[in-house]
Amino acid sequence: MCGITGWVDFTRDLRLERPTVEAMTATLGRRGPDASGTWFSPHAAIGHRRLSVLDLDGGRQPMEAVRAPDRPPVVLTYSGEVYNYRELRRVLTSRGHRFTTESDTEVVLRAYLEWGAGFVDHLVGMYALGIWDAEREELLLVRDRLGVKPLYYHPRPGGVLFASEPKAVLANPLFRARTRLEALPVLFNPRLLMPGETPLSDLYQVPPGHLVRVDRSGVHTSPYWRLVAHEHTDDEATTVARVRDLLTRIVSEQMVADVPRCTLLSGGLDSSALTALAAVGNPGLTSYSMEFEDADSDFRPTPLRPERDAPYAHAAAKHIGTEHIEVLIDPARLPDAVPAALAARDLPSLGQFDASMYLLFARVRERFTVALSGEAADEVFGGYPWFFDPATVRGDTFPWLGNGPRLTDCLAPDVRARVRPEDDEHDRYATLVARAPRLDGETGLEARMREVLYLSLQGPLTYLLDRKDRMSMSVGLEVRVPFCDHRLLEYVWNVPWKTKTGDGREKSVLRAAVAGLLPTEVLDRRKSAYPATFAPAYGERVRAELDALLSDPDSPLAGLLDAGAIRRLGARRGPLMAVADTLHLLLPLIEVDRWMQAYDVALE
Repeated sequence: MCGITGWVDFTRDLRLERPTVEAMTATLGRRGPDASGTWFSPHAAIGHRRLSVLDLDGGRQPMEAVRAPDRPPVVLTYSGEVYNYRELRRVLTSRGHRFTTESDTEVVLRAYLEWGAGFVDHLVGMYALGIWDAEREELLLVRDRLGVKPLYYHPRPGGVLFASEPKAVLANPLFRARTRLEALPVLFNPRLLMPGETPLSDLYQVPPGHLVRVDRSGVHTSPYWRLVAHEHTDDEATTVARVRDLLTRIVSEQMVADVPRCTLLSGGLDSSALTALAAVGNPGLTSYSMEFEDADSDFRPTPLRPERDAPYAHAAAKHIGTEHIEVLIDPARLPDAVPAALAARDLPSLGQFDASMYLLFARVRERFTVALSGEAADEVFGGYPWFFDPATVRGDTFPWLGNGPRLTDCLAPDVRARVRPEDDEHDRYATLVARAPRLDGETGLEARMREVLYLSLQGPLTYLLDRKDRMSMSVGLEVRVPFCDHRLLEYVWNVPWKTKTGDGREKSVLRAAVAGLLPTEVLDRRKSAYPATFAPAYGERVRAELDALLSDPDSPLAGLLDAGAIRRLGARRGPLMAVADTLHLLLPLIEVDRWMQAYDVALE
């Protein structure tokens, strides 16, 4: 895993911009602590920071190749892993290509030389990359199918700036951090972001499964992959066997590395299944979980987290035979880690949720460079509680929002009138529902659940993947996510909902596929989300920060909020389906204020 950045400009000589490009590249040092490189030509400047995972001595970037002697070069800056690189290397060798390294980077570069932009159809993995083709005078930006790896870009007259993270774009004086009042709904709830959208004006992400071409005619975005609906003809037993085979192959591919590897093991079905499969052929595998030091006294069950992880994590580790390490987080340390989480994102952090993950990954990185994690199993197999609430499923809005409170309810009346958050939410929902792949003749619950699952694969999955990437890469840890393999998603996507819930519970197919690998209590465990602390001292600190924000006339949010509505929401009691409690719902107010001040974000 690495950090990439670059600048294409057809109106200036970028060889004269070396200090700026080197500054852009340097901002990504935490993503790539092992090596740094830049490449310059009149109209393209490319930067790279490397985290060495494969071929530690080779694979340096930017990597350059030519189609033939005396022809202009093709230059690659690449972040991620292509898990089928060995297979592709054999194919390319049979077609006459010669390799000088053992890295997947060189395979990606030569795949482009062989197939042009069509090379993306051959890749299996998680990746974000930029290819400058000097002969064509064209930049190609590519992001993996599910958006595991980030890739931002800022279109410019005559070119583009691009990078793994906003910080590298922000290091160029041509870009200034600005946002709009109309972006407040997505700042308060980033799950609402549309593919490719960011809350910063004129900054975009390459949408998952898309490529962006930049040439003298401008910036052009197009998809290279989409989910397709078709009839599923396998019976239940065949479906379960196919899922087991796919997961076995995917995990085996993702355990390949020239550096130490481990797994993240919460004791849930998803992470336990991956750990069990990863342990095959890897004796002495290490697994990690996280718990708060105050959990014995302060744990509070919620609809999304009904029980603690610790007993299940230890049961799974004992059954599988891993060396298990439970990282205990002191809630008092969370505020001190929030600035690091904000610096990792360059966008509003998720407060304690980012901070605790950052602290966990810092501990993991003391011994390991690669970790496997269970993100996306709930989106792929159907694991969230709102999938099983009939009223929520039938609702004409995002199922994870349901009829719960919105943070935009706390906007001042005049701001609400301008932003119109209800209309904004409905427009986003309607747009995504219209994009959901449909199967001819499918009706009723089956058709609706296809929409619900598609919605969950958009903003909510991006929300999880962004957090995992930023918090891990900020400490130089590569986290791999086997459930995001597009081959698995393409197969499971078309499994009927009645089969996905064949045993009357969530993720029935996954549970059946890994039966025999896990202890019964772990196999049968209900969905339980990432830990949150309910320590009284932490809650008091959050309330104090909210009070300070509301009384600060210099806050960027001054005049935009309804203090009475915030206090009423904070006093609300009772369970919420998608957040731990109302105090956690209010956290984005603090983090948006913190971000706007730290990054001097102008509000337009």
